[in-house]
Amino acid sequence: MAEVRRQERGRRRMEEILLAAAQVFGERGYENATTNAIATAAGISPGSLYQYFRNKEELATALAELYRERLAAFGSTFGTAVGPGDLDVLLDHVIGPLVEFNIANPGFKALFARADMPTALREAVDPAHRAVHLRAEGLLGAVYPDLAPDVRARCTAVAVQTVRAMMPMIVEAPEAERAALTEELRLVLRSYLTARGTRSSSV
Repeated sequence: MAEVRRQERGRRRMEEILLAAAQVFGERGYENATTNAIATAAGISPGSLYQYFRNKEELATALAELYRERLAAFGSTFGTAVGPGDLDVLLDHVIGPLVEFNIANPGFKALFARADMPTALREAVDPAHRAVHLRAEGLLGAVYPDLAPDVRARCTAVAVQTVRAMMPMIVEAPEAERAALTEELRLVLRSYLTARGTRSSSV
């Protein structure tokens, strides 16, 4: 029983450290974050932190795994039924939860919304990214069934990159402005995807 309690305390401490790491990565970015700053945010000494994680890279990799699990769970929420022409239904179902996911996971942007992601982190989160991308691509194909597979994949990639580019601005905006910026993102995606779908169906 004592061993179970000890393991549970260790698990909770690791979660606290990862939450602190997410906070520091979100505020400072990956390069400028330090284990000392993370230990301070977690309310522990650097020595205590090193009992669980040897360096910043191990912390980031563990955080990547946590986000991988959350991304996989998030991807499973793309369960709305859409059919030909249901672009507004699709956008309504996806954009709001995406914004909420990024707000709830402040370190996500610092680690993953970047082109020069460290290799270890990219490898840790790639399976979840691919799962979400494939699910989004499937939904786009349901809305625009005439899109050729290569065009559908390309459109999905453009839409995902558009979301990644605008998401930091949305998340960092004051709450009163966030809804307006979210609507701008929706407008950009709707305009692009409508134009692309119309063009493909007319060819």
